[in-house]
Amino acid sequence: MFIVYYLEGKNILLNQLRKNVPAEGEEVKIKGRKGKVTSVKTTDDHKVHVQVILESVNKNKVVLDNSKKKKR
Repeated sequence: MFIVYYLEGKNILLNQLRKNVPAEGEEVKIKGRKGKVTSVKTTDDHKVHVQVILESVNKNKVVLDNSKKKKR
């Protein structure tokens, strides 16, 4: 069993107790966001630090149509 720390930069996203360690280039889903493993480092016998790059979230802005409003 390994303690896996998922990191994005210096931010800890998730700690998990797992039977296996994710490989580099593997697709992961953390907190509903898709990501990709960039590097794996073992610190102790059972502790593993996994660097992850998550896809950016695009927030769509609502465009208001001002032509339908009455002008005064």
